[in-house]
Amino acid sequence: MTEREQERRLASLRQIESYWRNLLGDDGQIPLRSQIDPRAIEEALEYAFLGERIAPMLAKVRVAGTHLNDLMGLDMAGMPLSTLIAPEDREQLGAAVSKLFSDGLVIRLHLVAEEGFGKGRLSGDMLLLPLRSDLGDMSRMIGALVTHGRIGRTPRRFRIESISMQAPRQGKAVPAPAPSEKPDPTPRPVYKPALKPAAAPRGFADGATPFRGAPPKETKETKDKRPPYLRLIISNDD
Repeated sequence: MTEREQERRLASLRQIESYWRNLLGDDGQIPLRSQIDPRAIEEALEYAFLGERIAPMLAKVRVAGTHLNDLMGLDMAGMPLSTLIAPEDREQLGAAVSKLFSDGLVIRLHLVAEEGFGKGRLSGDMLLLPLRSDLGDMSRMIGALVTHGRIGRTPRRFRIESISMQAPRQGKAVPAPAPSEKPDPTPRPVYKPALKPAAAPRGFADGATPFRGAPPKETKETKDKRPPYLRLIISNDD
């Protein structure tokens, strides 16, 4: 890959970061997920993705650009972000993801892909930027991953060569999510509706014995067809 091509791809990272920083509030308030307009980063969408926190150290990809799908050979939507990372380095990624969501830090990772048969040298740069949900909690992210080299056989997973973390605005603390309203300490009566006994399963009586319904009403016609009663005859001749 030529330097010009490499610079073009790194420009996608710079475009996404620049757009994100323009959305920052004057006090460094992290942007909302709903503020992201894909049209504003159209040229970088191929390398971009949106993520969501699903555990303190784990995030999953909600929407993925085509480049991520090409790297893994499948649709990355719904997959953990750690799927892109070699198992031995996933703990490092988890620690960085935790700081991104807890402190609102900007995360940069330099990556080198695992090599093997049909998998030549491939390096990459990943950018992770925090976002807030519509509820105000810091549980979303926008990121991008660009690579340098031939993808070759998929899937391609990466080792982490370096990680850097930076506050959105140097010298300013990252604001915490807006606190929710405190609950009223005055106890209030709780309405509990009366419970009705559960109906027996259809086709069953008492939940176990098969229910066959009531016997048919006897008519004169069915009475005439009924076989005669057996008679007991006692003989004392013997």
